[in-house]
Order: sequence, then structure tokens, then C-alpha cells
Amino acid sequence: MASDDLPLPHTLRCSLQKCFCALQEQHETWKSALSACTSLLGSLSNLAEQMQASQKVAFANTPLRDFPSLPERLRCRQQCAAEALMEELWGKLFELQKVRDTVGIRVASVFQLYEQQEGLGQESTFQRSVLCPSLADMLEWLLDVEGFYHSICLEVKMLLLQVTYEDLPKMQTLPQAWEQVLQHSLQNVVEDVILKVSFFLEAG
Repeated sequence: MASDDLPLPHTLRCSLQKCFCALQEQHETWKSALSACTSLLGSLSNLAEQMQASQKVAFANTPLRDFPSLPERLRCRQQCAAEALMEELWGKLFELQKVRDTVGIRVASVFQLYEQQEGLGQESTFQRSVLCPSLADMLEWLLDVEGFYHSICLEVKMLLLQVTYEDLPKMQTLPQAWEQVLQHSLQNVVEDVILKVSFFLEAG
């Protein structure tokens, strides 16, 4: 029945279904990594606020003046904490990039198989059915998803590259900058594609 709904070669149909199933799985990892970034950037912002407040304390005018090494020890401890948070954030970016690359490999495999098909006419490429989108639609959606992942990964990387301990006020604005990235990532590009191919996947 599935083959009657959409006249696709069996190998290409299977490749598309595997690709979309992998996309579903990978997108859960993607969302988890983004959520973790939100928490980590919030912690980094709070730490930057503490670091800036510590710099304003005149330790010489407090009972802590008997501990002259305290300011430097405190600064080192805070910077170590910030570096640990940054290490976790770079780790989350790696997870996002891994999702991007895994999906990209699947998409490339689909297109390679598509290009190898002989006798797949224009009518078959653009034909839709009640249950299935057209092949042209699905190929276009895969390119949209791939471009979406690339774009968000680049935004996250650029945000992390801008973090510097010499600019604590800017570090404190990281959650606001992150919200802009999240707004782009919440365009539902991937979710919309998964929804559009749900019947195609169920058709098997």
C-alpha cells in the first residue's frame, strides 16, 4: 500500500524514512543541549556579577585586611569556576555540532541515492498523496533542517567566542544574548518537518 501512495523506489523510500527517524532522535539530543546551555549561561552570568562585586570591595578597609592574599585567592577561585562553566558550554556546543553532522550525513546519503535513481521522472518527484508529501518537498525540507542546524551552531559558537573575563558587564548580559539565539532556534523548523512526514513514517 505504501508503494501505491507514493511511487518511490524502495531503497530511496527506506533511506528517507531512516533519515527522518534519525532526525527525530537527534532533535531530542539537540533540545537537551540547548536547555543545558540556558542553565550554564545563567550560572556564568551570576558568577560574573559576583566577580564584579568582589572587585569593588576595599578589603583593606575591612576586618579581612589581615588576609592580604584573600582577594587574589578569591579571584582565582571565581575564574576557575568560570572556566569550568565555559568548558561545559563548549561541550554542549560539541553535542549540537554532533547532531548537525549526524543529520548532515543522513541528508547527504539521501541526496546521493536520489541522484543515482534512473527513470525517476518529474511527475514522480512532485507527486503527492493523501499520506505522503512529494519527494521534492521532502528533499527541500531536509535542506531546510540542515541549514537550520548549521545556522544555530554558528550563532552559539560566536556567542561563546565573545566571552571574556575582562568584560564582566558583558558576561552578565549572556542570558539576554542567549534568548536571541533561542528565539531563532524555536522557529519549529525541525518539529514542523517531523509533523509533515509523520504519516509517511507510519506508512512504513
